[in-house]
Amino acid sequence: MTLFEEWKNLIENQTEDSFPEFWKEYSEAETKLYSDILDNPEEKISGTLGELAAKHEVRPVIYMGFLDGIDSSLKNSNDFENFDENSEVEIEIEPETLFYNMLAAGADYLYGLPQWTDILGEEKMTEIAKKYKKSKTVVKGKKIGRNEPCPCGSGKKYKHCCGR
Repeated sequence: MTLFEEWKNLIENQTEDSFPEFWKEYSEAETKLYSDILDNPEEKISGTLGELAAKHEVRPVIYMGFLDGIDSSLKNSNDFENFDENSEVEIEIEPETLFYNMLAAGADYLYGLPQWTDILGEEKMTEIAKKYKKSKTVVKGKKIGRNEPCPCGSGKKYKHCCGR
């Protein structure tokens, strides 16, 4: 079984009793990992998955979960589905994309890390936050009146066709 499969099983098999303990372990590890990365955002992190997990003092399966979460914020995406502890990992982040994805994930404990101010600056962080909020705004389409032609193209009035 690959580490990615182990990670998926770990997530899927959580119960109400086991979830708080799992979440505590994962969120603490994630916060520590992101803090280490954000301390040196230009540094490319590479090594085997097992080595990197040991360096950061987390279980390899938890490190796999971290990699799964950060993948969309990397300069070069990885295929984690076949990874094991001996697989080579290369992490090079796109700070703006990572901050945006943290906002989208609702991870306030991550996008609130103090290192972000040094990396992006207040102005850029505000700009990314506005971009994120704007992407969540729902724009209503034009409302069809009951006596207007039906948009399905039947030629009938909306009230006698799809508006029922």
